[in-house]
Amino acid sequence: MSSTAPVPAPSSRRHDLDWIRVGAFFLLIFYHVGMLYVSWDFHVKSPRIVEAVQPVMMLTNPWRLTLLFLVSGAATRFMADRFAADGGRPGARLAGSRVLRLAPALVFGMLVIVPPQSYFEIWHGLAALGVADPAASPVLHDFWIRYATGSGAWCDAEGCLTTPTWNHLWFIAYLLPYGLIVAALIALAGPALKGLERRMETVLSGWGLLIWPVLWFAVLRFTLAPLFEITHALTYDWYNHALSFSAYLFGFLTARSEIMKAAYVRLRRPALVLAILSWAGWATYAWIYRADGAVPPDALRLAMRMVYAVNQWTCMAAILGFAARHLTRGGPVLRYLSVGVFPFYIVHQTIIIAAAHWLMPLSLPLATEAIAILGVTLACCWLTYEIARRLGWLGLFLGVKARSPKKRSPA
Repeated sequence: MSSTAPVPAPSSRRHDLDWIRVGAFFLLIFYHVGMLYVSWDFHVKSPRIVEAVQPVMMLTNPWRLTLLFLVSGAATRFMADRFAADGGRPGARLAGSRVLRLAPALVFGMLVIVPPQSYFEIWHGLAALGVADPAASPVLHDFWIRYATGSGAWCDAEGCLTTPTWNHLWFIAYLLPYGLIVAALIALAGPALKGLERRMETVLSGWGLLIWPVLWFAVLRFTLAPLFEITHALTYDWYNHALSFSAYLFGFLTARSEIMKAAYVRLRRPALVLAILSWAGWATYAWIYRADGAVPPDALRLAMRMVYAVNQWTCMAAILGFAARHLTRGGPVLRYLSVGVFPFYIVHQTIIIAAAHWLMPLSLPLATEAIAILGVTLACCWLTYEIARRLGWLGLFLGVKARSPKKRSPA
C-alpha cells in the first residue's frame, strides 16, 4: 500500500488566500505609483518628491513580496493536489503547467511589455542632461532592435542599462524555477514532504508560529543580507532566494493545514500589535538615517535587523490570521479578480511609467496627477485583462489561461 496520505478533494478552496493574493497584487499598483514621488530610485521620477510618503510605503517593504511568494506557494499546492487527484504523475504535470503558464508571459513581457519602461527611462535621462528632443536623439535610434539584441550601450555615471530585461517581471522569473523545484520534490520525495508538513504543524501550532519564522528571517538578515544585495537578477541573489523560496515552500506545505489556519486566527491580534510596534521602530530608524551620508551606530543597526525580521513575519501572520477569520467567502468577484490580477501585474508598471511620462508635464496639482496616473493604470489593466481573456491560448502571453469550453447538455 502507498505510504502517502489521501489527497484532499481538489474542489476545496482557501478563499482567504485568494483574497490576500488579489489584495497583494493590487497593493503593488499603488506602491509603484508611489515610487514616482519618493526619493528611492525608479525608472521615471516626478520632479515633486514627497519624502513624507516614504514611512507609509515602508509599511509594506519588509513583507509585501514575501507574502506574495507565500500565497503563490499555497496556490501551487492546490494545483499539485488537483493533478494528484486526477491521477498520473503530479510532479511532471505541475512542472509542465508552470512552464506553460509562466514562460510565455515572461518572454512576451521582456520583449513587448517592458521595453517602453527602458525607453522612457533613457528618455528622461537624456532630458535631465539637457537634450531638447530626446526622442530624436541617436541614443534612442532603432531602440527596440538595440534593446532586444543588448547592443544599446546605454550607460551613465551609475552604470549601464542591460537589456533585454525583466524589470518588475522578476517575480515571474523567480516563480518559474521555484515551481519546478517543488515539482521535482513532489516527484522524488512526496512522502517526505507530507512528513515535513506534519512536523511543521506540531512546531508551529502555538506561539511557535510567531517565534520560529521570526528567528528564521533574523538569521537571513544577519547572515546573507549583508553579503548579497537584492538584485532580482536570478543569479547571485542568494539572500532574496533564501527569503522568497522559503516563503514559497512554507506556503506550499501549510496551505492545506487547518491546524495552521486556526493558529493564525488565534494569534492574529498579538501579531498585529507586534507588527505595528516593529513598523514604528523600523520606519523611525529609516527616517532618521535616510540621508546618503547618515551612518547609524553599529549596535543600533544590528538591533534594527531583528526589528525588521519581526516586522517581516508578524505583518504576514496578522494578514493571514485576519483573512482566515473574515475573508472566507468566494463568489464571482473573487473568481474574476483571481484571474485578472496576473495580467494586471504584467502590464501595470509599464502603464504607470507611460502615464507619468505624459501627465507630469501638464503640471497638474500633485494629488490630481497621482490619482490620474492611478486611474489610467487601473483602467488600462482592466482593458488588457478583458482583451486577454478573449484571445484563447494567445492570452497566455498576458497571463490568462484559455477557458475550457463548456460542456453542452445532451439534446
